[in-house]
Amino acid sequence: MTDGVYVGRAGTDGAANQGWLLGHFMPPGNLLHSTDVEVKWGVHPAGERRAAWATRETRTALLVLIRGSFDIELRDRTVLLREPGDYVVWGPGHDHSWQAREEQTVVLTVRWPSLPGWRLPPAAHVNNSSRAQTEGVR
Repeated sequence: MTDGVYVGRAGTDGAANQGWLLGHFMPPGNLLHSTDVEVKWGVHPAGERRAAWATRETRTALLVLIRGSFDIELRDRTVLLREPGDYVVWGPGHDHSWQAREEQTVVLTVRWPSLPGWRLPPAAHVNNSSRAQTEGVR
């Protein structure tokens, strides 16, 4: 990475950081450090869902389905991503949650800007049988 180029493998590199590859949370001076954008390679087993709704969102997000089946839950609708390449974009002010429908669902998330304070604890995601919907957790 000393030449301004980083080559990696998303599943391996993201494993240490809940799938996040690029953003403010990477060490300053690192090519992967950015306050402008965050990128995540999300690998989710069947039935996994976000443990709590993301509320008071101030960023914009793009989520692209790579493999599997994924539902993005917004307060006024649920967006069903079923075919590779299906995607959804939501802006500031849209509370959201999600659920993986098929085994080994993979999604790519891009959010901007990259802001501290929005991460759930590492073991916060739950399977469908123990759904949590705690309000106010970012």
